[in-house]
Amino acid sequence: MEKKTLWELYSDKQLKELEKVNTTYKDCISRGKTERECVSVSVEMAEKAGYKPLDAMIGGKKSLKAGDKVYAVYNEKTMILFNIGKDPIEDGMNILGAHIDSPRVDVKQIPLYDDTGIAYFDTRYYGGIKKYQWVTIPLALHGVVVKQDGSKVYINIGEKDDDPVFAISDLLIHLAQDQMEKPASKVIEGEKMDLIVGSIPLKDEEKEPVKANILKLLNDSYGIGEEDFLSAELEIVPAGKARDMGFDRSMIMGYGHDDRICAFTSLMAQLDIKGIPQRTACCILVDKEEIGSMGASGMQSKFFENTVAEVMELTGETTVLSLRRALKNSRMLSSDVSAAYDPMFAEVFEKKNSCYFGKGPVFNKFTGGRGKGGSSDANPEYIAQLRNIFAKNNVQFQLAELGKVDIGGGGTIAYIMANYGMEVIDSGIAVLCMHAPMEIASKADIYEAVRGYSAFLSDMKKNA
Repeated sequence: MEKKTLWELYSDKQLKELEKVNTTYKDCISRGKTERECVSVSVEMAEKAGYKPLDAMIGGKKSLKAGDKVYAVYNEKTMILFNIGKDPIEDGMNILGAHIDSPRVDVKQIPLYDDTGIAYFDTRYYGGIKKYQWVTIPLALHGVVVKQDGSKVYINIGEKDDDPVFAISDLLIHLAQDQMEKPASKVIEGEKMDLIVGSIPLKDEEKEPVKANILKLLNDSYGIGEEDFLSAELEIVPAGKARDMGFDRSMIMGYGHDDRICAFTSLMAQLDIKGIPQRTACCILVDKEEIGSMGASGMQSKFFENTVAEVMELTGETTVLSLRRALKNSRMLSSDVSAAYDPMFAEVFEKKNSCYFGKGPVFNKFTGGRGKGGSSDANPEYIAQLRNIFAKNNVQFQLAELGKVDIGGGGTIAYIMANYGMEVIDSGIAVLCMHAPMEIASKADIYEAVRGYSAFLSDMKKNA
Protein backbone atom coordinates (compact mmCIF):
# COMPACT_ATOMS: atom_id res chain seq x y z
CA MET A 1 0.00 0.00 0.00
CA GLU A 2 3.04 2.28 0.08
CA LYS A 3 3.12 4.83 -2.73
CA LYS A 4 5.83 7.10 -4.03
CA THR A 5 5.22 10.81 -4.09
CA LEU A 6 4.09 12.26 -7.38
CA TRP A 7 7.26 14.34 -7.51
CA GLU A 8 9.19 11.09 -7.99
CA LEU A 9 6.90 9.94 -10.82
CA TYR A 10 6.28 12.99 -12.99
CA SER A 11 8.10 13.52 -16.27
CA ASP A 12 9.67 16.86 -17.18
CA LYS A 13 6.65 17.55 -19.40
CA GLN A 14 4.26 16.89 -16.53
CA LEU A 15 6.25 19.13 -14.22
CA LYS A 16 5.85 21.98 -16.71
CA GLU A 17 2.11 21.29 -16.95
CA LEU A 18 1.98 21.19 -13.15
CA GLU A 19 3.42 24.71 -12.87
CA LYS A 20 0.98 25.99 -15.49
CA VAL A 21 -2.01 24.55 -13.64
CA ASN A 22 -0.80 25.95 -10.32
CA THR A 23 -0.15 29.40 -11.77
CA THR A 24 -3.78 29.46 -12.93
CA TYR A 25 -4.95 28.22 -9.55
CA LYS A 26 -2.98 30.84 -7.62
CA ASP A 27 -4.54 33.56 -9.76
CA CYS A 28 -8.04 32.14 -9.20
CA ILE A 29 -7.71 31.85 -5.44
CA SER A 30 -6.08 35.27 -5.13
CA ARG A 31 -8.87 36.95 -7.08
CA GLY A 32 -11.70 34.84 -5.68
CA LYS A 33 -11.77 35.51 -1.94
CA THR A 34 -15.57 35.59 -1.60
CA GLU A 35 -18.32 33.51 -3.15
CA ARG A 36 -19.30 36.34 -5.48
CA GLU A 37 -15.71 36.82 -6.59
CA CYS A 38 -15.30 33.07 -7.17
CA VAL A 39 -18.40 33.05 -9.36
CA SER A 40 -17.19 36.13 -11.23
CA VAL A 41 -13.81 34.49 -11.95
CA SER A 42 -15.53 31.22 -12.92
CA VAL A 43 -17.96 32.94 -15.31
CA GLU A 44 -15.02 34.71 -16.97
CA MET A 45 -13.19 31.40 -17.44
CA ALA A 46 -16.33 29.56 -18.59
CA GLU A 47 -17.24 32.13 -21.22
CA LYS A 48 -13.70 32.01 -22.60
CA ALA A 49 -14.21 28.24 -22.93
CA GLY A 50 -17.43 28.72 -24.91
CA TYR A 51 -20.08 28.40 -22.20
CA LYS A 52 -23.30 30.39 -22.60
CA PRO A 53 -25.70 31.59 -19.88
CA LEU A 54 -28.63 29.21 -19.46
CA ASP A 55 -31.04 32.09 -18.88
CA ALA A 56 -30.46 33.29 -22.45
CA MET A 57 -31.41 29.85 -23.76
CA ILE A 58 -34.58 29.74 -21.66
CA GLY A 59 -35.63 33.25 -22.62
CA GLY A 60 -35.01 32.58 -26.30
CA LYS A 61 -36.97 29.30 -26.25
CA LYS A 62 -33.97 27.53 -27.78
CA SER A 63 -33.05 23.87 -27.45
CA LEU A 64 -29.90 22.16 -26.22
CA LYS A 65 -28.06 19.39 -28.02
CA ALA A 66 -24.96 17.26 -27.44
CA GLY A 67 -21.87 19.44 -27.32
CA ASP A 68 -23.64 22.56 -26.06
CA LYS A 69 -22.14 24.19 -22.98
CA VAL A 70 -24.21 26.31 -20.59
CA TYR A 71 -23.96 27.73 -17.08
CA ALA A 72 -26.42 29.08 -14.53
CA VAL A 73 -25.74 31.50 -11.67
CA TYR A 74 -27.88 32.15 -8.61
CA ASN A 75 -27.53 35.43 -6.66
CA GLU A 76 -23.91 35.75 -7.84
CA LYS A 77 -22.94 33.12 -5.23
CA THR A 78 -23.68 29.70 -6.73
CA MET A 79 -22.89 28.41 -10.22
CA ILE A 80 -23.62 25.24 -12.18
CA LEU A 81 -22.03 24.32 -15.52
CA PHE A 82 -23.25 21.68 -17.99
CA ASN A 83 -21.48 20.18 -21.01
CA ILE A 84 -24.30 18.29 -22.74
CA GLY A 85 -23.38 14.71 -23.59
CA LYS A 86 -24.44 12.24 -26.25
CA ASP A 87 -26.50 10.11 -23.86
CA PRO A 88 -29.89 11.30 -22.61
CA ILE A 89 -29.57 13.18 -19.33
CA GLU A 90 -32.12 10.74 -17.93
CA ASP A 91 -29.32 8.15 -18.02
CA GLY A 92 -27.40 10.27 -15.53
CA MET A 93 -24.65 12.87 -15.38
CA ASN A 94 -21.06 12.89 -14.16
CA ILE A 95 -21.01 15.58 -11.48
CA LEU A 96 -18.20 17.40 -9.70
CA GLY A 97 -19.45 19.43 -6.74
CA ALA A 98 -17.44 21.77 -4.51
CA HIS A 99 -18.20 24.66 -2.20
CA ILE A 100 -16.79 28.15 -2.70
CA ASP A 101 -17.47 29.65 0.73
CA SER A 102 -14.63 29.63 3.26
CA PRO A 103 -14.33 30.43 6.98
CA ARG A 104 -14.03 34.16 7.55
CA VAL A 105 -15.33 37.10 9.60
CA ASP A 106 -18.48 38.92 8.49
CA VAL A 107 -19.47 42.54 9.12
CA LYS A 108 -22.72 42.94 11.07
CA GLN A 109 -25.68 44.84 9.62
CA ILE A 110 -25.28 47.80 11.99
CA PRO A 111 -21.50 47.71 12.29
CA LEU A 112 -19.82 51.10 12.62
CA TYR A 113 -19.07 52.64 16.01
CA ASP A 114 -16.50 54.89 17.68
CA ASP A 115 -14.88 54.08 21.03
CA THR A 116 -12.25 56.36 22.62
CA GLY A 117 -10.93 57.64 19.33
CA ILE A 118 -10.91 54.37 17.38
CA ALA A 119 -13.57 53.40 14.84
CA TYR A 120 -14.61 49.75 14.53
CA PHE A 121 -16.80 47.45 12.46
CA ASP A 122 -18.79 45.06 14.66
CA THR A 123 -18.43 41.50 13.36
CA ARG A 124 -19.61 37.89 13.56
CA TYR A 125 -17.40 35.02 12.46
CA TYR A 126 -18.56 32.62 9.73
CA GLY A 127 -17.86 28.89 9.86
CA GLY A 128 -15.55 26.97 12.15
CA ILE A 129 -12.48 29.02 13.03
CA LYS A 130 -9.88 29.29 15.77
CA LYS A 131 -10.67 32.88 16.67
CA TYR A 132 -7.20 33.62 18.05
CA GLN A 133 -5.70 33.02 14.59
CA TRP A 134 -7.47 36.08 13.17
CA VAL A 135 -5.96 38.77 15.40
CA THR A 136 -3.00 41.05 14.51
CA ILE A 137 -2.80 39.97 10.87
CA PRO A 138 -3.46 42.23 7.87
CA LEU A 139 -7.07 41.87 6.78
CA ALA A 140 -8.94 42.98 3.67
CA LEU A 141 -12.57 43.97 3.20
CA HIS A 142 -14.47 42.42 0.30
CA GLY A 143 -18.13 42.39 -0.61
CA VAL A 144 -21.10 44.30 -1.93
CA VAL A 145 -23.29 47.13 -0.67
CA VAL A 146 -26.76 47.21 -2.24
CA LYS A 147 -28.25 50.68 -2.01
CA GLN A 148 -31.93 51.34 -1.48
CA ASP A 149 -32.48 51.93 -5.20
CA GLY A 150 -31.03 48.47 -5.97
CA SER A 151 -27.70 49.69 -7.34
CA LYS A 152 -24.65 47.76 -6.18
CA VAL A 153 -21.29 49.01 -4.95
CA TYR A 154 -18.57 46.35 -4.94
CA ILE A 155 -15.91 46.67 -2.24
CA ASN A 156 -12.36 45.31 -2.38
CA ILE A 157 -9.97 47.10 -0.03
CA GLY A 158 -6.65 45.72 1.19
CA GLU A 159 -5.37 43.73 -1.79
CA LYS A 160 -3.42 46.32 -3.78
CA ASP A 161 0.05 47.34 -2.65
CA ASP A 162 -1.12 50.89 -1.94
CA ASP A 163 -4.39 49.88 -0.26
CA PRO A 164 -4.86 50.24 3.49
CA VAL A 165 -5.43 47.05 5.46
CA PHE A 166 -7.46 46.39 8.61
CA ALA A 167 -6.86 44.41 11.79
CA ILE A 168 -8.41 42.84 14.88
CA SER A 169 -6.45 43.69 18.03
CA ASP A 170 -5.07 41.39 20.72
CA LEU A 171 -3.92 42.04 24.28
CA LEU A 172 -0.23 42.77 24.72
CA ILE A 173 1.73 40.02 26.46
CA HIS A 174 2.67 42.36 29.33
CA LEU A 175 -0.99 42.53 30.47
CA ALA A 176 -2.13 39.09 29.35
CA GLN A 177 -1.53 37.03 32.49
CA ASP A 178 -5.21 36.17 32.94
CA GLN A 179 -5.82 35.82 29.21
CA MET A 180 -3.03 33.27 28.89
CA GLU A 181 -4.74 31.06 31.46
CA LYS A 182 -7.89 30.75 29.35
CA PRO A 183 -8.61 27.78 27.06
CA ALA A 184 -7.85 28.45 23.39
CA SER A 185 -11.56 28.73 22.59
CA LYS A 186 -11.85 31.66 25.02
CA VAL A 187 -8.55 33.50 24.47
CA ILE A 188 -10.35 35.69 21.92
CA GLU A 189 -14.11 36.02 22.39
CA GLY A 190 -16.37 36.35 19.37
CA GLU A 191 -17.61 39.77 20.48
CA LYS A 192 -14.00 41.01 20.75
CA MET A 193 -13.26 40.36 17.08
CA ASP A 194 -14.25 43.85 15.95
CA LEU A 195 -12.31 45.31 13.05
CA ILE A 196 -10.27 48.49 13.49
CA VAL A 197 -11.13 50.78 10.54
CA GLY A 198 -9.88 54.27 11.49
CA SER A 199 -8.70 56.79 14.09
CA ILE A 200 -8.84 60.33 12.63
CA PRO A 201 -11.72 62.49 13.96
CA LEU A 202 -13.79 64.69 11.68
CA LYS A 203 -13.13 68.33 12.50
CA ASP A 204 -15.83 70.18 14.46
CA GLU A 205 -17.74 66.93 15.03
CA GLU A 206 -18.45 66.36 18.74
CA LYS A 207 -20.40 63.09 18.72
CA GLU A 208 -18.37 60.04 17.59
CA PRO A 209 -16.03 62.15 15.43
CA VAL A 210 -13.94 59.22 14.15
CA LYS A 211 -17.09 57.35 13.06
CA ALA A 212 -18.26 60.54 11.36
CA ASN A 213 -14.98 60.78 9.45
CA ILE A 214 -15.21 57.14 8.29
CA LEU A 215 -18.76 57.76 7.06
CA LYS A 216 -17.55 60.82 5.16
CA LEU A 217 -14.74 58.83 3.54
CA LEU A 218 -17.15 56.05 2.54
CA ASN A 219 -19.61 58.53 1.11
CA ASP A 220 -16.90 60.42 -0.80
CA SER A 221 -15.33 57.24 -2.22
CA TYR A 222 -18.31 54.94 -2.71
CA GLY A 223 -21.48 56.99 -2.24
CA ILE A 224 -22.37 54.85 0.76
CA GLY A 225 -24.36 56.11 3.76
CA GLU A 226 -24.69 54.47 7.16
CA GLU A 227 -28.11 53.00 6.37
CA ASP A 228 -26.66 51.24 3.34
CA PHE A 229 -24.94 48.78 5.68
CA LEU A 230 -28.42 47.35 6.31
CA SER A 231 -28.31 45.78 2.85
CA ALA A 232 -24.61 45.01 2.63
CA GLU A 233 -22.67 41.75 2.50
CA LEU A 234 -19.12 42.53 3.61
CA GLU A 235 -16.56 39.83 4.36
CA ILE A 236 -13.25 40.19 6.21
CA VAL A 237 -10.50 37.98 4.78
CA PRO A 238 -6.71 37.79 5.01
CA ALA A 239 -5.01 40.37 2.79
CA GLY A 240 -2.56 39.31 0.12
CA LYS A 241 -2.14 36.85 -2.71
CA ALA A 242 -1.54 33.12 -2.60
CA ARG A 243 2.19 32.43 -2.62
CA ASP A 244 4.60 29.61 -3.43
CA MET A 245 5.87 28.04 -0.22
CA GLY A 246 9.13 26.28 0.62
CA PHE A 247 12.67 26.54 -0.73
CA ASP A 248 11.59 24.15 -3.48
CA ARG A 249 8.32 26.03 -4.20
CA SER A 250 6.47 22.72 -3.89
CA MET A 251 3.52 24.10 -1.95
CA ILE A 252 1.04 26.97 -2.07
CA MET A 253 0.03 28.99 0.96
CA GLY A 254 -3.14 30.99 0.60
CA TYR A 255 -6.54 31.86 1.96
CA GLY A 256 -9.51 29.64 1.10
CA HIS A 257 -7.96 26.34 -0.03
CA ASP A 258 -10.98 24.88 1.78
CA ASP A 259 -12.70 24.42 -0.55
CA ARG A 260 -11.74 26.60 -3.48
CA ILE A 261 -8.80 24.30 -4.17
CA CYS A 262 -11.38 21.66 -5.15
CA ALA A 263 -13.73 24.17 -6.78
CA PHE A 264 -11.19 25.60 -9.19
CA THR A 265 -9.60 22.23 -10.00
CA SER A 266 -13.09 20.86 -10.70
CA LEU A 267 -13.80 23.88 -12.88
CA MET A 268 -10.52 23.39 -14.78
CA ALA A 269 -11.44 19.76 -15.45
CA GLN A 270 -14.92 20.73 -16.63
CA LEU A 271 -13.61 23.41 -18.97
CA ASP A 272 -10.90 21.12 -20.35
CA ILE A 273 -13.29 18.44 -21.69
CA LYS A 274 -12.23 17.52 -25.22
CA GLY A 275 -14.94 16.92 -27.82
CA ILE A 276 -18.48 15.87 -26.92
CA PRO A 277 -18.71 13.81 -23.71
CA GLN A 278 -20.69 10.57 -23.69
CA ARG A 279 -22.54 11.54 -20.51
CA THR A 280 -23.42 15.11 -19.61
CA ALA A 281 -20.68 16.62 -17.45
CA CYS A 282 -21.75 18.92 -14.65
CA CYS A 283 -19.76 21.10 -12.24
CA ILE A 284 -21.42 22.63 -9.17
CA LEU A 285 -19.83 25.55 -7.29
CA VAL A 286 -22.00 26.14 -4.25
CA ASP A 287 -22.26 28.47 -1.25
CA LYS A 288 -22.94 27.99 2.47
CA GLU A 289 -21.30 24.58 3.08
CA GLU A 290 -19.31 25.94 6.02
CA ILE A 291 -22.54 26.73 7.88
CA GLY A 292 -24.57 23.66 6.99
CA SER A 293 -25.40 24.19 3.30
CA MET A 294 -28.58 26.02 4.31
CA GLY A 295 -30.21 28.95 2.54
CA ALA A 296 -31.17 29.73 -1.03
CA SER A 297 -27.58 29.53 -2.33
CA GLY A 298 -26.68 26.41 -0.32
CA MET A 299 -26.72 22.81 -1.56
CA GLN A 300 -29.88 22.05 0.42
CA SER A 301 -31.85 24.51 -1.71
CA LYS A 302 -33.71 23.43 -4.86
CA PHE A 303 -31.46 25.47 -7.15
CA PHE A 304 -29.56 22.46 -8.48
CA GLU A 305 -32.66 20.34 -9.02
CA ASN A 306 -34.55 23.21 -10.66
CA THR A 307 -31.63 24.00 -12.95
CA VAL A 308 -31.31 20.38 -14.08
CA ALA A 309 -35.06 20.46 -14.85
CA GLU A 310 -34.54 23.58 -16.99
CA VAL A 311 -31.67 21.95 -18.88
CA MET A 312 -33.66 18.76 -19.47
CA GLU A 313 -36.61 20.78 -20.73
CA LEU A 314 -34.31 22.27 -23.36
CA THR A 315 -33.04 18.82 -24.38
CA GLY A 316 -36.61 17.55 -24.82
CA GLU A 317 -36.65 15.42 -21.66
CA THR A 318 -39.68 16.98 -20.06
CA THR A 319 -41.23 14.58 -17.57
CA VAL A 320 -40.83 14.65 -13.81
CA LEU A 321 -39.92 10.97 -13.92
CA SER A 322 -37.07 11.70 -16.34
CA LEU A 323 -35.70 14.26 -13.88
CA ARG A 324 -35.90 11.79 -10.99
CA ARG A 325 -34.14 9.14 -13.06
CA ALA A 326 -31.44 11.60 -14.11
CA LEU A 327 -30.66 12.45 -10.49
CA LYS A 328 -30.67 8.80 -9.38
CA ASN A 329 -28.52 7.64 -12.29
CA SER A 330 -25.90 10.35 -11.84
CA ARG A 331 -22.46 9.77 -10.32
CA MET A 332 -20.77 12.43 -8.23
CA LEU A 333 -17.46 13.34 -6.70
CA SER A 334 -18.16 15.63 -3.75
CA SER A 335 -14.94 17.58 -4.15
CA ASP A 336 -13.90 18.67 -0.66
CA VAL A 337 -10.59 18.89 1.12
CA SER A 338 -9.17 16.39 3.58
CA ALA A 339 -6.82 16.89 6.52
CA ALA A 340 -3.23 16.19 5.52
CA TYR A 341 -1.16 14.21 8.01
CA ASP A 342 0.79 16.66 10.16
CA PRO A 343 3.71 15.11 12.07
CA MET A 344 3.65 18.07 14.47
CA PHE A 345 0.24 16.84 15.65
CA ALA A 346 0.60 13.13 15.00
CA GLU A 347 -1.47 12.23 18.08
CA VAL A 348 -4.78 13.05 16.34
CA PHE A 349 -4.08 11.09 13.14
CA GLU A 350 -4.13 7.37 12.39
CA LYS A 351 -1.16 6.97 10.05
CA LYS A 352 -2.28 4.24 7.72
CA ASN A 353 -5.69 5.87 7.20
CA SER A 354 -4.41 9.42 6.71
CA CYS A 355 -3.64 11.35 3.53
CA TYR A 356 -0.26 12.84 2.71
CA PHE A 357 1.18 15.67 0.66
CA GLY A 358 2.24 14.74 -2.85
CA LYS A 359 0.37 11.45 -3.10
CA GLY A 360 -2.65 12.55 -5.11
CA PRO A 361 -6.33 13.37 -4.58
CA VAL A 362 -8.06 11.83 -1.57
CA PHE A 363 -11.17 9.67 -1.40
CA ASN A 364 -12.98 9.82 1.94
CA LYS A 365 -15.34 6.84 1.96
CA PHE A 366 -17.19 8.51 4.81
CA THR A 367 -16.97 11.72 6.79
CA GLY A 368 -19.07 12.54 9.85
CA GLY A 369 -17.77 12.03 13.34
CA ARG A 370 -17.09 9.24 15.79
CA GLY A 371 -19.55 6.46 14.85
CA LYS A 372 -19.85 7.84 11.30
CA GLY A 373 -22.52 10.21 12.55
CA GLY A 374 -23.89 12.48 9.84
CA SER A 375 -21.86 10.90 7.07
CA SER A 376 -22.56 9.75 3.55
CA ASP A 377 -20.86 6.35 3.42
CA ALA A 378 -19.93 5.49 -0.18
CA ASN A 379 -20.67 2.02 -1.55
CA PRO A 380 -17.68 -0.25 -2.24
CA GLU A 381 -19.01 -1.00 -5.75
CA TYR A 382 -18.71 2.69 -6.56
CA ILE A 383 -15.21 2.92 -5.10
CA ALA A 384 -14.18 -0.04 -7.24
CA GLN A 385 -15.47 1.78 -10.35
CA LEU A 386 -13.42 4.84 -9.43
CA ARG A 387 -10.32 2.74 -8.76
CA ASN A 388 -10.70 1.28 -12.24
CA ILE A 389 -11.07 4.70 -13.89
CA PHE A 390 -8.07 6.18 -12.07
CA ALA A 391 -5.95 3.12 -12.86
CA LYS A 392 -6.83 3.28 -16.58
CA ASN A 393 -5.88 6.96 -16.67
CA ASN A 394 -2.72 6.51 -14.56
CA VAL A 395 -4.00 8.84 -11.81
CA GLN A 396 -2.63 8.26 -8.32
CA PHE A 397 -5.03 8.61 -5.40
CA GLN A 398 -5.26 7.85 -1.69
CA LEU A 399 -8.00 6.94 0.78
CA ALA A 400 -8.23 8.60 4.18
CA GLU A 401 -10.31 9.37 7.24
CA LEU A 402 -10.53 12.69 9.06
CA GLY A 403 -8.48 11.90 12.16
CA LYS A 404 -8.65 9.17 14.77
CA VAL A 405 -11.93 7.66 15.91
CA ASP A 406 -13.55 9.83 18.64
CA ILE A 407 -11.20 12.76 17.96
CA GLY A 408 -13.56 14.79 15.79
CA GLY A 409 -14.91 14.81 12.28
CA GLY A 410 -16.55 16.93 9.63
CA GLY A 411 -19.15 17.02 6.89
CA THR A 412 -19.57 17.94 3.23
CA ILE A 413 -22.35 18.23 0.64
CA ALA A 414 -22.11 14.51 -0.20
CA TYR A 415 -25.05 13.38 1.95
CA ILE A 416 -27.35 15.96 0.37
CA MET A 417 -26.75 14.65 -3.15
CA ALA A 418 -26.89 11.05 -1.96
CA ASN A 419 -30.50 11.75 -0.95
CA TYR A 420 -31.35 11.56 -4.67
CA GLY A 421 -30.07 7.99 -4.73
CA MET A 422 -27.01 8.85 -6.80
CA GLU A 423 -23.60 7.36 -6.00
CA VAL A 424 -21.44 9.94 -4.19
CA ILE A 425 -18.04 9.94 -2.55
CA ASP A 426 -15.94 12.75 -1.11
CA SER A 427 -12.88 13.34 -3.26
CA GLY A 428 -10.59 16.26 -2.56
CA ILE A 429 -7.09 17.46 -1.83
CA ALA A 430 -4.98 17.12 1.32
CA VAL A 431 -4.59 20.45 3.13
CA LEU A 432 -2.52 21.51 6.13
CA CYS A 433 -3.88 24.10 8.60
CA MET A 434 -7.45 23.67 7.38
CA HIS A 435 -9.76 26.57 8.42
CA ALA A 436 -6.80 28.77 9.37
CA PRO A 437 -6.54 32.21 7.74
CA MET A 438 -3.76 30.81 5.53
CA GLU A 439 -3.81 27.15 4.50
CA ILE A 440 -1.16 25.00 2.78
CA ALA A 441 -1.44 22.54 -0.10
CA SER A 442 0.89 20.61 -2.42
CA LYS A 443 1.22 21.68 -6.05
CA ALA A 444 1.48 18.03 -7.06
CA ASP A 445 -1.88 17.22 -5.48
CA ILE A 446 -3.53 20.17 -7.24
CA TYR A 447 -2.26 19.02 -10.62
CA GLU A 448 -3.16 15.37 -9.99
CA ALA A 449 -6.64 16.37 -8.85
CA VAL A 450 -7.30 18.08 -12.19
CA ARG A 451 -6.15 14.89 -13.93
CA GLY A 452 -8.37 12.76 -11.71
CA TYR A 453 -11.44 14.94 -12.10
CA SER A 454 -10.93 14.99 -15.87
CA ALA A 455 -10.75 11.19 -15.95
CA PHE A 456 -13.96 10.93 -13.92
CA LEU A 457 -15.87 13.28 -16.21
CA SER A 458 -14.74 11.41 -19.32
CA ASP A 459 -14.76 7.76 -18.21
CA MET A 460 -17.48 7.31 -15.61
CA LYS A 461 -20.43 5.35 -17.00
CA LYS A 462 -23.72 4.49 -15.34
CA ASN A 463 -22.66 0.89 -14.71
CA ALA A 464 -18.92 1.13 -15.36
